[in-house]
Amino acid sequence: MQLNLHRLWIFMQVVECGGFSAAAQKLYMSQPSVSNQVRLLEQSLHALLIDRSGSRIRPTAQGEVLMEYAKRVFLLADEAVSAIAQVGALEAGRLVVGGSTTVGTYLLPPLAATFRTKFPGVECDIVVGNAGAISQSLLSGEVGLAVLAGRPAASQLVSERVLADRLVLVAAPDHAMAGTVVKPAELAGERFLMREQGSQTRDLQVDALQRWELADVKRTDVWGPETIKQSVAAGLGLSLISEHAVVYEREGGRLAVIEVDPPLKARPIVAAWRRDRLLSPAEQAFLAHLRDTQRWPAEPSPES
Repeated sequence: MQLNLHRLWIFMQVVECGGFSAAAQKLYMSQPSVSNQVRLLEQSLHALLIDRSGSRIRPTAQGEVLMEYAKRVFLLADEAVSAIAQVGALEAGRLVVGGSTTVGTYLLPPLAATFRTKFPGVECDIVVGNAGAISQSLLSGEVGLAVLAGRPAASQLVSERVLADRLVLVAAPDHAMAGTVVKPAELAGERFLMREQGSQTRDLQVDALQRWELADVKRTDVWGPETIKQSVAAGLGLSLISEHAVVYEREGGRLAVIEVDPPLKARPIVAAWRRDRLLSPAEQAFLAHLRDTQRWPAEPSPES
């Protein structure tokens, strides 16, 4: 059984475009020709790949499996083309780097900016999601290199520590404990705002509450660090959040830190990639850039 890559590409466009007509327009082909190529692909694989019964086409279970492999096939082809184009001085190309929410929001932008000064011909795209989503993007091949807060659990991924990050307990500035040092037991009556499921920060928040013997405190789930900060500032509760995510808010007096004795340990910030994947020259250059970063880049003042 042989897989025709031209037909595979057409099948992939049909799924991504959501229909034969839209794919035909994108590929500058007639709709019957697109339909015929997909049908021939199905015949060669002895499998029904597209469910045509509804108003909108969708891949069958077999089609979904093929779609995942198709993405990897064409990603590998793109890697080959990119590697050839970028050999040497990295005069051209595109880098896609993933980041878990905190890292992608507060660390990757300044790092991407300094990377661009070294390689101005390389376009740098940043993909941000919680740790679970970015780990899945690495595993699926959608992202080749990512920077995460905490080490990923998947055995297929390699990780390397590049920096560290500490969670701090933040409160509204008028909170009775703002700016003080407290013992964990003093927090028993407080409400804690928790990151969403899949966030590595949430895992650390849960672990901290268990360490502090506060597993039964009141909790509210909130998505993302920005919403967490706004919620804390509004007086909805306390939250553990990256020290780098609250720099402006602390300077501007919108948030205050409650020091907890004993303090929490720092968490590693790691670069991660798939064990069986060859990093492109641009990804290798960005990894080297990460390794040369001795500390979290200083944030500019809001006025600059």
